[in-house]
Amino acid sequence: MIKKAYAALTALVCLLFASGSYADQPKPWQATLQPAATPIMRDIHWFEQYTLWFIVPITLFVLVLLIVVCFKFRAGANPVPSKTSHNTLIEVAWTVGPVLVLLFLAVPSFNLLTAQLTLPENPDVTIKATATQWQWNYEYEGTGDSPLAFDSFLLKDQDRAAAGKEDKAIYPRLLTVDNELVLPVNKTVRVLVTAAPTDVIHAFAMPSFGVKIDAVPGRLNETWFKAEREGLFYGQCSELCGKDHAFMPIAIRVVSEDKYKQWLAAAATDLPGAYKTLMAATDGPAKTVDVAENVAQ
Repeated sequence: MIKKAYAALTALVCLLFASGSYADQPKPWQATLQPAATPIMRDIHWFEQYTLWFIVPITLFVLVLLIVVCFKFRAGANPVPSKTSHNTLIEVAWTVGPVLVLLFLAVPSFNLLTAQLTLPENPDVTIKATATQWQWNYEYEGTGDSPLAFDSFLLKDQDRAAAGKEDKAIYPRLLTVDNELVLPVNKTVRVLVTAAPTDVIHAFAMPSFGVKIDAVPGRLNETWFKAEREGLFYGQCSELCGKDHAFMPIAIRVVSEDKYKQWLAAAATDLPGAYKTLMAATDGPAKTVDVAENVAQ
């Protein structure tokens, strides 16, 4: 029994802390951020680790104080409480200490926020993402008199075979869409985000890119990212937008510039055919897109 319990405990620990397949999509029991695919997300990773150097000691310090108070100043151990009402040193410490902690947190957080909100002057690609209940519509700006535009719906299980997306390791349930947003690697992408005028507030969120911005009816928000590696990345609407809120995924396929240009040219006249050609080039035996790859290794 002891050996079985030890084995079960070991398996649980491995499950909770293993990160071998945590890349580009959420995984069961995942407790960390997804691997970074953009410079902004790398900065977010660094800031998370940086804040832990403050959070962990403060939490342990408060825990120790609570334990000390519970045992040292309980009625049984301290029947006659002290009459002390002021302590200048303690009051200065608990005022100056938090101010210094907030200062050390504020400076890097403002730098990160500035980097997120400072849009590039000359983006390589501009995309407009329009949210409705419950789908996304993407439009490629600057692609001629008739810009390429299409809808992106959650792919139902019964449609997987026809779409060629039966591998759930690459195309997970409730995250896979019929038409992914295709973008080139190492290019600056500007995203204009809004919602249909008669709709509700949605949110365009892509964890691996460090992107999350509201899609507000009648308002045009904008954000940007620069994906530094190819892959298939998944996100979701991150606002409570109605009964199908959980079924409004976002899928972005990042490919080489050559593949992107070929797909863009073909998609103008044959969108399904362009996707099949692109999937054959990325999901085939000589696969260049590894969704479940751990980039930390």
